Parts: sequence; structure tokens; C-alpha cells
Amino acid sequence: MNKKIKVIGAGLAGAEAAYYLAERGVSVELYDIKPESFTPAHSDKNFCELVCSNSLKGKDPYSNACGLLKEEMRILGSLTMEAAEITAVPAGGALAVERERFAEYVTQKLKSHKNIKIICGEVETVPEEWSIIATGPLTTDKLSQSISAICGGQLHFYDASAPIVSRESLDFDHCFFGDRYGKGGDDYINCPLDKEQYESFVNSLISAEKAVLHDFEKREIFEGCMPLEIMAARGVESLRFANLKPVGLKDKNGNRFYAVLQLRKENPLGTAYNLVGCQTNLKWGEQKRVFSIIPALKNAEFLRYGVMHRNTFLNSPDCLNADFSLKSNPTVFFAGQITGVEGYVESAASGILAAIHMLEKLNGRQPAIPDGTTVCGALSAHIAGENEDFQPMNANFGVLKPLDKIIKDKKQRYAALAQRALESVRAYKEKL
Repeated sequence: MNKKIKVIGAGLAGAEAAYYLAERGVSVELYDIKPESFTPAHSDKNFCELVCSNSLKGKDPYSNACGLLKEEMRILGSLTMEAAEITAVPAGGALAVERERFAEYVTQKLKSHKNIKIICGEVETVPEEWSIIATGPLTTDKLSQSISAICGGQLHFYDASAPIVSRESLDFDHCFFGDRYGKGGDDYINCPLDKEQYESFVNSLISAEKAVLHDFEKREIFEGCMPLEIMAARGVESLRFANLKPVGLKDKNGNRFYAVLQLRKENPLGTAYNLVGCQTNLKWGEQKRVFSIIPALKNAEFLRYGVMHRNTFLNSPDCLNADFSLKSNPTVFFAGQITGVEGYVESAASGILAAIHMLEKLNGRQPAIPDGTTVCGALSAHIAGENEDFQPMNANFGVLKPLDKIIKDKKQRYAALAQRALESVRAYKEKL
């Protein structure tokens, strides 16, 4: 194919889009500001940097909607799923990766591809020709202004990342290995708290000084990236039913606990662990003080503190079609979190979908959207469906088209939804 297209942004969505098109003979110019410049949340010179967490969520397609989306992506030829399998670290039922190796693997795949030309530099305006904009939640100011002018404004919310601590600094007299309900072996370190310790932690968390002093409105903070201190402020028991829930966790003596903080491996060696679900906007010194209240973290060495940054997404139902193209210019596509899909895997999936639909148009065909029995199709419908209060959407079984029959057992229902979705995606791929 002689057509040359631009992909702007080499994060998860941009990497998927560029690779999918290049593998099918399209000449791709892939633009990114790295390694000469970085956004406030990035520091790795490689593309596809995972900022907030090293977890890509659940693996099992028959019990976890994000696991199902991963399997749909594998069927469609996902680069990031290939990279994730190669760079995976033990994480029980979740797919977690070693971030640096993951980014390096994807970067080398892109740089070595004969049909991809890497261009380092900032794109300041929305192109008028064939292009996919996948600049993510931290789109540069000039390009944001150009997008805003075309799309009639943007919405903003804020998300945060969790701290990472060294394994050797943990107090193993006050923690134990194991996943919930005995799954996953030694993939997680569990840090229990009794009632007094828990309440002291929550009170300190709520009163601690925040790094950003603006009083963000509730609608601007996406639930999936809720800072721990904001969750705690909803009620003293809130964390026990969310981030610090003790359900399914007990030590080797069978003891159960009032609350439990889980730590997950950050690298294969297990020398670094991140605090699961502990995204925070506290000042760094406050993070050390507050988390040290947890007995296992009393002397913890923080390898990285949590940070908060602005996230940006379009009011997609107003300006995007279900094939991720602009309503005002169907040769320009968007992909990734900027479209209103939320999560690493969801963002990557949207990159594949945008590339699939662009290729169909390049070949003179009308794009076929995956149907609502698939997670891919449901997310496509979400970004284009009428919605007066449009908000980012994660993969979940609730967005799928209901089954033709009623299955009351949740496990059986999820398995049936997954089986139907995978059959549908395979059939969709055959038609491409």
C-alpha cells in the first residue's frame, strides 16, 4: 500500500495502531516527543511507558472482563499483549509486567519495523490528512488547543499513581505472602492492620497535607484512579470495603484481619513492590509518614512516591464516530484514553480498533464495528453513543449485550458472555 499515514503518540494506543498498520503494509510515520522531551508524568526514554501501575488487571477471560478484552486483543493481533506475556511478573490472577522491559520490548518492535518511521518532535496541530491521534491523558498544550478548537472543548479529570517500596525494607514479622483465597502462591505480600492501627492510618491519611491544594470537584476524579485519601474521606470504613479489604486473606496460621494492604511485585526479582490501590496525592514526606503507620511498612524505603496529574479526554459522543474517526473529518482518528476509554488495556484496544477501521477505509471499504457482544464493540459503542454526562469507561461485563437466556449464577453467566464474545471476535477477524 502506497498510502502514508501519521500516528501521533507512541503510548499503548499509538503503538498498537502503528504496529497493526505497518504489519499490513501501510507506511507509518510515528510521532512522539520522547526521548527529547517528557510529559510531567513520564521519565522512561522508551515508548509505551506504564505510569500509574504495572498491572494490566485480570488474566482469566471467563471471569474478568479485562481478561476477556485481552483475549479479544490477542485474536486481533495485539503487540502490547505479546510484550506483556514476555515481560510478565508473578501477580496471582492478574497480568503484571516489569515496566522497563515492557516499554523496551515495544519500542524495539516499533523502531525495527521496516514500515515505521520514528519522528521525535511535538505535533502542534491536528493534521487534515490520514492520521491517528493517540496522545493520551497528557496531550501537549498546543495540540490540546488545536483539538479543542475542532472538538468544541475538552473535559478534564485527575488521576494518580501508587508508591513503590523496596522488599528488603519491609518488616516480615508483620506481613505474609499469599493471594486471596489461596490463589497465586507468593505473588503478593499482605500487610495486615488491627482495628486500632487501621483507624490511626485512616485518620492520618485524611488529615495529611496534599501535594496539590486545589479542591477538585467530585466529577473531575475518575473512580478507577481515586486517590486513597479521597476514598478514606468518604467514611472511616470505606477502605475496608475497597483498597484495604481483608476478604479472602489469612496467614499460614489461619488468622484473619481487620484490614489488609497488599503489595504486588514491580519486577521479576521481587526487589520492588507497589502498594496496590494506593494511588495518592499526598506530599512525599506525608506519604512516608502516613504509610509508615502500617506495621510492615514502618521502615519502608520508598523507591518512588505516588504522584497525581491531570488527565484529558474528549466529549467523544459529540465529536467521534464509533470507528474512532472525527465526525468533522473521517480521515482523522483518535485512540487511547483521550477518547474516553479508561485503563491500560482499554487504551491499547482502542488503538487496534482505530487502526482496523482506518485500514478498511484506506482499502475503500466501510468500517465494520465489532458488535455489542464483545468488549471491543461495547467500548466502541460507549465512545459514540448519546450520553449527556459522558465519563471514561473501563472494561466490564455490564457493558456487554445481555444473553438471550437468563443465567442467575454469576460465574456461569460471565463464562457464557466470554464464550460468546470470543466466538464473535474470531468471526469478526475472519471478515476483515
